[in-house]
Amino acid sequence: MSYILALDQGTSSSRALLFDIEGRIRGFAQREFRQIYPRPGWVEHDPEEIWDSQQEAAREALRTARIAPSEVAAIGITNQRETTILWERTTGRPIHNAIVWQCRRTAPLCEDLRREGFDRVILERTGLVLDAYFSGTKIRWLLDHVPGARERARRGELCFGTVDTWLIWKLTGGRVHATDPSNASRTMLYNIHTCAWDEEILRRLDIPSELLPEVRPSSDIYGETERSLFGVPIPIAGDAGDQQAALFGQACFRPGMAKNTYGTGCFVLLNTGAAPAPPGHGVLATIAVGLREGVRYALEGSIFIAGAAVQWLRDGLGLIRSAEEVEELARAVPSSDGVYLVPAFVGLGAPYWDMYARGTIVGITRSTTRAHLARATLEAIAFQVRDVIEAMEAASGITLDELRADGGAARNDLLLQIQADVLGRPVVRPAITETTALGAAYLAGLAVGLWRETDEIARQWRMERRFTPQWPADVREALYRGWKRAVERARRWADPHTP
Repeated sequence: MSYILALDQGTSSSRALLFDIEGRIRGFAQREFRQIYPRPGWVEHDPEEIWDSQQEAAREALRTARIAPSEVAAIGITNQRETTILWERTTGRPIHNAIVWQCRRTAPLCEDLRREGFDRVILERTGLVLDAYFSGTKIRWLLDHVPGARERARRGELCFGTVDTWLIWKLTGGRVHATDPSNASRTMLYNIHTCAWDEEILRRLDIPSELLPEVRPSSDIYGETERSLFGVPIPIAGDAGDQQAALFGQACFRPGMAKNTYGTGCFVLLNTGAAPAPPGHGVLATIAVGLREGVRYALEGSIFIAGAAVQWLRDGLGLIRSAEEVEELARAVPSSDGVYLVPAFVGLGAPYWDMYARGTIVGITRSTTRAHLARATLEAIAFQVRDVIEAMEAASGITLDELRADGGAARNDLLLQIQADVLGRPVVRPAITETTALGAAYLAGLAVGLWRETDEIARQWRMERRFTPQWPADVREALYRGWKRAVERARRWADPHTP
């Protein structure tokens, strides 16, 4: 039993990866599922499609790797965070589609809470800014809009979960209703100082505590899978939100180490150690991981749109046929020629937290081509990351030496070179870029003794390529000033209170 099955449930697809004891990928499968857009700015998923796609991916990964389920020591789960599901405790049937982390439907409720000053309580207790991004107001919306939901929740008839909790429930046949501290800390309901659900926040949002899962360590044996799923019961032994799992998979175990995951969005996490750094400057304090010896904290900057901007070039504008083409197209020009794309398609996350910002392109001239737009899209990703890194350094007093990169878009050499140029710091790509799934595998492997300690995991980390800055400092700063001007033109665009 020397393999770990990692279930990596993401925003647009469910993936399954098999890792051996050396941390190498031995099997892989992926299943996409529908994105549902009921209204502008609203995003939903069908929870049953999430579950079906994850099951199929897991079985295919085992089958194609020719590894028997009996050879799997444990399952680790990592997931899209903040996405909110409510389901019936007796039947397991969801009462509504999942409300996805990207969804902005609760922005008006956030505005109401902010006007009464409750955002200060949220920030102090949870380390989070008050925003529609997080699960708390999504739960409130479901309780308000699904007939009878709040009364049923008070009677203990309903369960809440982020996607990890939903998968654990389904894998165990409804025997385990649990999450880990990294996911709990993204709900806007969890006090990261006391490591408990916050009663005052629950009362203010009118969310019954009977809905909530038990919070267990990220590396722990939660239970076993139903025998019918894989033919044998397999321990579920690891759980972490996708970005915290990536931090763990990148072996960023020491305070001051940081990673950025380039996916649908961008998520920068900076390890701050055994105590939370005070949130501020538009970045969040969050729990990085919960181990048996205690929790570890991080600062996080959440960028809503990164790889999704490349998908927009493909699906929305038809400028490219596949996401991989963006690098070749962007290389066709030496610069973006003064064009800036601000991809605020669902507002701006860190460090701006502007729910009413909207996507903007500025600097277009008659000579602008699709290649300039492609390059401006890659630069926009890099500029957003610099915004977050600068805010983190201001909040923590830590100066970052290098940035570890992972995620699907980290395979784009031009993007990582632009990132190093924009930051003025090296960007390092590991040999294994599937660090989100790898982190979940490591957490599960630690719980069942496949690995003994984090030092053993750190020794397995390998660099594949290092990107060093090439732009002169004056060029870097001039281009960044242009970016900041472009952001100001995108901000507050859809604010109904702005004339």
